[in-house]
Amino acid sequence: MNGPTLHKTAADCAEELPGARLEHPFGPDWEVFKVRGKVFMLMTEVPGRPVVILKADPGEAQALREQYSHITPGYHMNKKHWITLEGGEDVDKKLVEELVTDSYRLVVAHLPKAEQPVDPHTYGTGTRAAR
Repeated sequence: MNGPTLHKTAADCAEELPGARLEHPFGPDWEVFKVRGKVFMLMTEVPGRPVVILKADPGEAQALREQYSHITPGYHMNKKHWITLEGGEDVDKKLVEELVTDSYRLVVAHLPKAEQPVDPHTYGTGTRAAR
């Protein structure tokens, strides 16, 4: 998957998530997706390379970085809790959608119960069966 397709796939997935909103708090070069005011995905270009920055469970983030050459520590974010995804031959639609949904679920899980638009423990878990 190339960079522009990565951005489109990630944005399309994020826009489908309950309560997700797109904002531009850092200017037009950064697309920031939030749920209930909390960031779960950022998209920008890092020296001409489109990237998607996502929240990830620390153990999962480490495993992803080891498994995929196009996943690195979070750009300008906490390196333990965030990952950066670039386009590449080992990046496909299913992976992008799983990572975006996982990031969203992690953020929703830390919201007060009354503010959670979905149950973070069950929402989107059907896509994880192949992992």
